[in-house]
Amino acid sequence: MVQYVWQDSSWPNFKWSSETLLQPLGQTRQLQGRLLAEAGYIGLEMQAQVLTEETITTAAIEGEKLDLNSVRSSVARRLGLPTAGLPPTERHVDGLVDVLIDATANHARPLTAERLKGWHAGLFPTGYSGMTRIRVGEWRRGSKPLQVVSGPLGKETVHYEAPPASRIEQEMDRFLEWWHSSPGHLDGLLRSALAHFWFVSIHPFEDGNGRIARAITDMALAQDECAGFRLYSMSAQISTERDAYYDVLERNQRGDGEISDWLVWFMGCMSRSIQRSQVEVRHVLRKSRFWQRCAEVTLNVRQQKVINRLLDAGPLGFEGGLTNRKYRGMTRVSRETAKRDMADLVEKGVLKTNAGRGRSVSYDLVWPEQSER
Repeated sequence: MVQYVWQDSSWPNFKWSSETLLQPLGQTRQLQGRLLAEAGYIGLEMQAQVLTEETITTAAIEGEKLDLNSVRSSVARRLGLPTAGLPPTERHVDGLVDVLIDATANHARPLTAERLKGWHAGLFPTGYSGMTRIRVGEWRRGSKPLQVVSGPLGKETVHYEAPPASRIEQEMDRFLEWWHSSPGHLDGLLRSALAHFWFVSIHPFEDGNGRIARAITDMALAQDECAGFRLYSMSAQISTERDAYYDVLERNQRGDGEISDWLVWFMGCMSRSIQRSQVEVRHVLRKSRFWQRCAEVTLNVRQQKVINRLLDAGPLGFEGGLTNRKYRGMTRVSRETAKRDMADLVEKGVLKTNAGRGRSVSYDLVWPEQSER
């Protein structure tokens, strides 16, 4: 007979191997530290980008596809960014965005049963999950087991069965007591991984448990980093590794509370999430340093547009370099105007001529790292 983790006599006293976790935890901390060191340069636009990605992917993990523009609109309105041209928001999208913002921006506020139930109500404003009416803003009830299943009707595979509804109140009281007592007694990254596993194993709601578990994870990380916004999206990385995520959850939820396997996977997932974000952070910092260096340089609107295109492409990203033809294509000006604009940028030290002369002449930006040598 299958034994689930909550049926073990040691539940919820989880166990893990400190020796096994030493290296992955150290590597993750190192990556996290590097990213946090650059946090002061991150503007609202990048925060909005991360939040948009987090919103879309945390829903996608559960099989729900959100409209990108609707999410962008909701995020922009809540962060006070321009919304011109964006569509009206949808109630369920607003609800998910509100949950994710509350979990991070208000990470210092106590996590209570009422707050979690409020998050759940925000996820399902109509009282329905798809076509099914569910109990919203309340712990699940009834005698029917809650099972995580896959496969066609009649041939389902049961991956996990959660504790009975009669135990939810007690289980959540114990979880929330641990949540409030654990800071300072447990490494913050381990705490976020443990909170995720524990909550999703309790499965206190009829639906939306995965999304709320990931919001709790974000909240734990925000508390660890003392930051009211996310610099990277764990949900986006989990979505990329969705099969591995469910596999490692299932293995550990069918065990005896020894969750080293889950913790090692979580640290690896977080490291990969940070590495993905670092690429974008470097891009943002490169653009910021470029415009700081050119703060005193007078540029016309055409030149600014072309420079931004080059910055977006990154070093070596603009295949073949910037040519007169490409400049004209982007700005709709004559050959002579393009020639004058580019010559002016070379004279001002914004552009440099690439190797090759005559008809093959092309240009590239003088990137900040090049100008500082």
